[in-house]
Amino acid sequence: VQLQASGGGAVQAGGSLRLSCVGSGGEINRYQTINMYILAWFRQAPGKDREFVAAMSQSGGTTSYGDSVKGRVTISRDNAQKSGFLQIDRLTPEDTAVYYCAADRSPWSYTRTTRTDGYTYWGQGTQVTVSS
Repeated sequence: VQLQASGGGAVQAGGSLRLSCVGSGGEINRYQTINMYILAWFRQAPGKDREFVAAMSQSGGTTSYGDSVKGRVTISRDNAQKSGFLQIDRLTPEDTAVYYCAADRSPWSYTRTTRTDGYTYWGQGTQVTVSS
């Protein structure tokens, strides 16, 4: 299974971005869906640990958001398109980071989904740079 993240870029504070993550390979190609995976987004700023941003259950019915982004971020998915999305609004320079999408087959757990070790598959990351 491979994950390809895209949509990052350089934006001014107050702007918005929509990141995308497309899954491929293995059973994703076999069944033409990603509905067996929890999808999540993490971010990592220079010199800092990787931080949980958002996660969504396999069906899309349950979501979880990190405290630092709650209210400004919306996670979504389109299983038939094998894709996940992260909408980030009212960007600030503190949002500058490499954003990673992640996926795992485990059942939903509010505790496990916020941890990096809760995910088996990771995308390569997409850079978001916010200027003031």
